[in-house]
Parts: sequence; structure tokens; C-alpha cells
Amino acid sequence: MIVGTAGHIDHGKTALVHALTGTDTDRLPEEKKRGITIELGYAFMPTPDGKQIGFIDMPGHEKLVKTMVAGASGIDYVLLLIAADDGIMPQTREHLTVLSLLNVRRGAAIVTKIDRVDDATLRARQQEVRALLDGAGLGFFPVLNVSAIRGDGMAELRDLLLHEAQLPARTDEAQKAFRMGLDRVFTLNGIGTVVAGSIATGEVHVGDMLCLAHKADQTYRVRSLQVHGRAVESASAGQRCAVGLAGLERSAVERGQMLCDPAIARSTSRFDVWLEVAATEAEALRSGTLVHLHVGTQERMATVAALGQASIAPGQGAYAQLVLQQPIDIWQGDRFILRDASATRTVAGGRVLDVNGPARYRQTPQRLAYLETQCADDAASRLQGALAHAPFGLNKNDWLRGQGFREWPFDPASLREVAFGQGDEWMIARAHLVDSENGIMRTLHEFHARYPEEIGPDLQRARRLAAPRMPMELWSQLIAHLLENGRMARRNGFLFLHEHGVQLAEAERVIGERVLPLLLDGDFDPPWVRDVAAHTGLGESQIRHVLSRMAKGGDVFQVVKDLYYHPQTVQRLACIAREVGAQDGSVTAAAFRDATALGRKRAIQILEFFDRIGFFRRSGDSHVLRSACTLFPEHAIPPTSFSEKGAGNSA
Repeated sequence: MIVGTAGHIDHGKTALVHALTGTDTDRLPEEKKRGITIELGYAFMPTPDGKQIGFIDMPGHEKLVKTMVAGASGIDYVLLLIAADDGIMPQTREHLTVLSLLNVRRGAAIVTKIDRVDDATLRARQQEVRALLDGAGLGFFPVLNVSAIRGDGMAELRDLLLHEAQLPARTDEAQKAFRMGLDRVFTLNGIGTVVAGSIATGEVHVGDMLCLAHKADQTYRVRSLQVHGRAVESASAGQRCAVGLAGLERSAVERGQMLCDPAIARSTSRFDVWLEVAATEAEALRSGTLVHLHVGTQERMATVAALGQASIAPGQGAYAQLVLQQPIDIWQGDRFILRDASATRTVAGGRVLDVNGPARYRQTPQRLAYLETQCADDAASRLQGALAHAPFGLNKNDWLRGQGFREWPFDPASLREVAFGQGDEWMIARAHLVDSENGIMRTLHEFHARYPEEIGPDLQRARRLAAPRMPMELWSQLIAHLLENGRMARRNGFLFLHEHGVQLAEAERVIGERVLPLLLDGDFDPPWVRDVAAHTGLGESQIRHVLSRMAKGGDVFQVVKDLYYHPQTVQRLACIAREVGAQDGSVTAAAFRDATALGRKRAIQILEFFDRIGFFRRSGDSHVLRSACTLFPEHAIPPTSFSEKGAGNSA
């Protein structure tokens, strides 16, 4: 259990910790000279069962609330100190506000320096403290009277802490991966760079590979672990820990960063929250307000956007979105504090609901209904609610990462009416899957009715018509699912319903069979319509009509007027274009000309054809490959089926 001391400056926090632990947490020369706590101080008290209670001594000066918030974010239990001679002071109230907004619900109020007042004054102080706690909704906190100098009440306080240490310190899901906000960074001879903080979730072991959350691709081996000054092989949530990391340069890490399991490493600049405005505020918190955001040991500037209303009244809560000027490392369920732009007072606090807040459609009733489901305490309910409001489903790995989980925290078979895509990486509610399938089929019916002579839209065009906001990953799996089940067909990249396929007349089919070999033999420089007509002895108009029909059916591609290419040849040209643009994704006419041995004019014609069908996009003198284009895939879309999991699912 980690205990934090809070309260106004000079109300005896450091003296109390010293009396309990024998450790003077004021370690800096300036702190000893001035007699005030400037940085977070750390100490521990052994328990009869061989465990330890950690203490974080937090500064009480009004200019150091930022440091106090960093310490309070990692505690399980708080001791709110009020000096008997001074009584309740400004920082007493602000610290209590911070603790309330951080949802610290375990603690006690300690009336200190009782040796300096008479009995009447002490009784008055107790009544004031009770009223203060009742007003903050913490009336269940016990109130103890102590004197760290004389020792009055210290035995009772120790007994209280020992009792509380036996209770579960954390309610987080046990499956959450390791993460720890850094509040100290230093180097030790023989060990190297050491980082320290309060473990927020999960466990860490010597030999584990960890990373800084904003640099998931750079991992470091845990060389050593210390908990309260003792070398250990593992540490877990609720403990103060120092981690020695092999390969981490001191210059690459700083206080305020997040150390975590690489599986959950992430950063964001926009996230949705449940926001509560402090009852002590004089005015409502309006959208557009600039604030200081404090999450653990991190601090960023952010802009508040109230959702569903223009402002949030003092003492009230509402959904909101925080838009940051710089990315922050944050996960679902994290608590945070907002201070005003001048950092002089605490204005609000709350809980993170969605780490990927949308820039658009954030004010819709559907979005607000979704956020309501994310207030659930258990992960399975949050996921079920998210799927119910996600018409295009969710990526499993993205969801787990945002929640702070390395693996499923529950059996996915318990989910109701959920379909899983290939490799179980994509999941979607069965009802939304059926709606998406019907939408695609409806789009093809409408396309065939409007363009009866065309075989159908290509993959990209079909997506723009049927589901332009659907993620490409889901779209590819959904199309493969429909193809596999025989509900539609695909030819040369074009989608169509079986009953529609463009049927060439028998005479035209015979002509097509004579023309296709000529185009294929022509390779990168096939014959023009007039040359085909001369070779076959048929009329130009007849050849032109047949090739036009074949192009609508996806059997040939028209590059320019009267110049058609065989699909196999176009596929080869597309592969060459990919190879040419492999380095930076762009292709110039000169580079493509050299790679194909074509003339400059023909190379430009082919590249412009690729632009026209969406394989490339023009950017100045270059042609940039569209990463999402599936018209000429390097590999065919693998067969896949959406599988149903859970007893409540239907096949």
C-alpha cells in the first residue's frame, strides 16, 4: 500500500512521516535550509508480516500543486493533515479537491500539532475538519489527533495504517499490463540508468523488456528492481519501485514519461472523458477553455470541448473531449486533474473513457450514448457497449492496447452476438455485420440498375459507394467473406452480382476470343483498334464496339481511346510501377519509361490511366501510389470467414 500525505504547508507532513518511519523525506539541501518540502519525498514502514507500507510526502506550497498531483496520482491511501493551531487553510481545501477529483476514496484526516492548543480549540478544529470532509463527500474518513513531537495518537495511527494495509489496495483488473509513471531518473555506478515511480498497473520482473510509451520500437531489459531500498525479483501495482534498465541512456529519459510493457505502448492527442468541475469554482467551465492537464507525472496544455452542452457548471459532471497541443501517454480509466491556464487553481478532474476521441461527429447523440457505455467498471461490458455503437467494428489489438491489457481480461466467448474476422483481429457486432453485408449487396443492385452495360464497380469505388467510412481492414475481410459465401463475384478487380455479369453475344464472344491473344502478344505495346481490325479482317467499328463491351466487363482495360490492354499485361505494369516506387511511393514518367522500355508518351499514357482508375494519384510531376488501392493487389485477398463466438451467437 502507498500512503500519501497532503495538506497545507507547515502542517507537519514531513514530521509525521519521520515519526512513523524514521526517515527524513526532505533530502534536498534547499529543503533542509528553508524547512519546506519542494520535491516528493519517499519512505517506508515495515509491517509485522514482513511487508512494507510506502509513503509519499507531498509538498504543501501553493506553487507546488503540480508536484502534489504527480504524487497523489500514485497513492492508495491519503492522510490529510490539518494543523491544530492554523486550522483549515487554502491548500488544505485545494489538496482535498484534487484528492476528490482523483477519486482517492481511502484515507483519514489527521489533526496535527495538538500539543500547541488547548482542549477547546482542538474540539473546534475537529468540528471544522468533520464539516470539511462532509462537504467533500468523504465523511467516512476517520479523524485522528496526533503530535509527532510528543507521540500523542501515533500508536493509534500506526494501528489504522497496518489494518488498512491488509485490505486489497487496488481494484484494477489483474490482467492489466505493467506501466509506471516516472518521477525520478538518475544513474548508479555498475547499474546505469535507473528510473523510479509508483507502479500504476501490472507486474514487472527482472529480465522483462520494457519501453517508454511514446517509443514502443525501442525496448530495454530490466536489469534490476528495488522496492523500498530492497533488491527484488518482481514488483507489482501499489508499490514504489526503482527499475535499472540496460541500454537506456540517461539523456533519452526524463521525469514525467511513462515506462510500460511494449504491448500497450501508445500516445494520443485527443481523448474523451467524464469531466467533473470542482464545486469551488465560481463559474462554469466552457468549451474552448485552455487548461493544464495533469495525468500521473505528466503535464500538458489542453483545450476543453464539452460534449452535448456548451459548458459544465461547478459541482456538475458531463462528457467532454480534451484536445492536446502535444501527445500524452494515457489509457482508459486513468484519472486526471485540470488546472486553469495560469496554473493557480484546480478547476476540474475526471476519468478517461476513450483514448481515441474523434475529431468529427463527437457531439452526436450516438457518440454520447457510446461514452455512457464506457463508464462501466468491467472490461467485458465496455467492449460490448463499444461494439454496439461501432457500425464498422473494432480492431482487437487497438482496443486491448487502449484499455491497458496485453491479453484478453475475459473469455471472448462470453461476448454476445459478436463476429470475429480472420485471425480474430477484427470484431464486429453480428447486427452491424449483417447491415454492412446488406448495404454492399444493395449498392451492387443499384449500380447494376444504373449502369447495366458495366460489369460492376472496382473494390475502391464499391467502398466509396457502400461504406466510405469503413476501415480498409474490415472492408477487405468483408468482401472476401461475401465472395467466399457466393453472394457476389469478382473478375479482374470488379465486383458484381452473379445474375448480372455482362454477357457478350455469341458473335461478339467469338470476336473477343480472336482479339485477346493479339492484345496479349502485343505485351506493353499492344495494337491499336485499327491494327486489330486490319489483322482480323473485321470492321473498326465492330472491333471498337466489342472491346468497349469487354472493358465494361473487366476483360480488357482501355488506356486511351482505341488502345486496349490485356488484364495480365496491366497487372505486370502495375507490379513494375510498384517496384519503381518502392523507395518513396512515387513514380515519375522518366523512371517508368526506363523500367518498361516504352516511349515517354506511352509511359505517360499508362501512368495517367493508373491515376484515372485510382491506382495512383497525381502529385506535381510524380504519381503517388495509393496505399489503400486494391485494384491490382500484390497478393490476392485470402479467403476468410467471420466466426461467431459466444453461446448467444448464431451461425
